[in-house]
Amino acid sequence: MSTDRAEPAPLVLYAGPPEEWDAYAGLIPAACAEAGVPITLVRDAPPEAVDYIVYAPKSDLSDFAPYTNAKAVLSLWAGVEKIVGNESLTQPLTRMSDDGLRLGMIDWVSGHVLRHHLGMDAHILGQDGVWRNDTIPPLARDRRVGVLGLGALGAACAQALARHGFAVSGWSRRAKAVEGVRSAHGDAGLAMVLAQSEILVLLLPLTPDTRHIINAATLAELPKGAIIINPGRGPLIDDDALLAALDAGHIGHATLDVFATEPLPAEHPYWAHPRVTVTPHIASATRPETAAEVIAANILRGERGEPLLYPVDRAAGY
Repeated sequence: MSTDRAEPAPLVLYAGPPEEWDAYAGLIPAACAEAGVPITLVRDAPPEAVDYIVYAPKSDLSDFAPYTNAKAVLSLWAGVEKIVGNESLTQPLTRMSDDGLRLGMIDWVSGHVLRHHLGMDAHILGQDGVWRNDTIPPLARDRRVGVLGLGALGAACAQALARHGFAVSGWSRRAKAVEGVRSAHGDAGLAMVLAQSEILVLLLPLTPDTRHIINAATLAELPKGAIIINPGRGPLIDDDALLAALDAGHIGHATLDVFATEPLPAEHPYWAHPRVTVTPHIASATRPETAAEVIAANILRGERGEPLLYPVDRAAGY
């Protein structure tokens, strides 16, 4: 008689948004089973028994030190600035990158770039009975769009805009090659992209180097009347500097989805500014059905001793 015993299923702690537990409770185990690595998913367990942690900042978990046997912390969010500096987190950390986030961001960015490119607000908001057909928008190929940040989401959006015909330039801290996009890096590259961007899309991670990267000096480098679209991180923008540039007429409009304080306080001047559009952090979101597949893929890799997908560089902050 064989004495071999099956290895126990990995114990996975769900430390994500409580309101999404019902969805993930079914989707993550199902995705793991499909991937060939059955798991046990729980909301509470002795820390030393946990093999993996599925995490998002909306949970109450902040001390990772007791989880001495955890092989990885798998974030449900693309941004990790709220966790990457946690000194108790010594386990490998991954960020979320999935089709739901990517496709959602492409849709939102493309929609607002086209909205501003075509001047749609003038017609949507200007129904006054006066026939005005003296302004025809340029072709996409004649509109210069800049994208700051060429990570997974930034590169996907830049390429989508380029495929639509826009003249797209992209910037990242380090040199990157993105097919169909004129790519730049470093201080000189940033100045070049800013100077030519009639529409500027912000998709940088939030780090000490990118905080307030859009400030009085960089705003002044943009062409007069430039449009700013920010679905990245709120603190990429110095709010006072942007409001001053809008009031002065140097910036034509700002469409903002993310803010330094969320929800955006009702008294914040962005709400009432005639050249600001506020959307409530809806540009893209983690969708449980696609996120579960990424979680399963990483648990499978962890069990096989393979490199994890989308690892976070602690030194770089993303």
